[in-house]
Amino acid sequence: MFRRQGALCVATFAADEVRVLRKVATEVVGLLTEGFDHDDPVVNRLFPDIYPERPADSADFRRYTEGDLKTAKIDQAGAILAALPDAAGGEVRLDAEAAEAWLRALNDARLAMGVRLDIGADTDIGDELDDAVLHDPTSARVFQLSVYAYLGYLQESLLNALMD
Repeated sequence: MFRRQGALCVATFAADEVRVLRKVATEVVGLLTEGFDHDDPVVNRLFPDIYPERPADSADFRRYTEGDLKTAKIDQAGAILAALPDAAGGEVRLDAEAAEAWLRALNDARLAMGVRLDIGADTDIGDELDDAVLHDPTSARVFQLSVYAYLGYLQESLLNALMD
C-alpha cells in the first residue's frame, strides 16, 4: 500500500477504498462535533480520564485540554479528507507531517470502531472475522470488521513507509 518515494509516503487507492476512508474520517469528525457526548463509550475512549481515581483533577485537566485535543483530532481526520483523491480513486502523496496526521486519525478511527465492535486487546480480528462470516457473511459486522482490519493494515503500511 504506502511506499516511500523520496521524502513522501505514496499510495494508490481504488474507488472503494476512497469511499471507505472518506466515510470513516467523516464519521470521526461527526462524532467529535455533532455527536460529542461524554456518556458515549467511544468519546470516553478517545478522551480518557487522565486521573481515574481523582475525578475532580480529571475534570480540571479536561477543562483545559479537551478543546485543543478535540480540534486536533478533527484536523487530523480532515487531513485524510483533504488528501484523498476524487471518487474514482488515485494517488495520495503525504509529507511527514501529513503522514503523522493520518496515523493519528487512523488510530482514532480504529479506537472508535474497536469500542463499537467490542474489540479488546486480546481479540484476534482474524478469528472474529471468520466467526462473523460463518454466522452471516452479508452482515454489517463482517463489513465493519473488514474495515477495522483494513485500517490496521493501512496504518501499519504508512508507519513502515515513514520508517524507510
